[in-house]
Amino acid sequence: TYWINKTKITKVKFRWQEEYYAVSIGESQKNIVRNYIRNQEIHHQKVSYEEEYKQFLKLYGFSKFLG
Repeated sequence: TYWINKTKITKVKFRWQEEYYAVSIGESQKNIVRNYIRNQEIHHQKVSYEEEYKQFLKLYGFSKFLG
């Protein structure tokens, strides 16, 4: 949160929602992640957070956490 607000990636003050998860990325992925954050509200109008989370778990082999 501190870094995102310090570098002003978003126009409004960034804060985490009640539940979240974080992952690290490589330098080459930085702009992709920035664009995702900027467009997250629009993105989640098409794909819900829950559905995206499930896709992420399946894609990276964490299906056992799907319950």
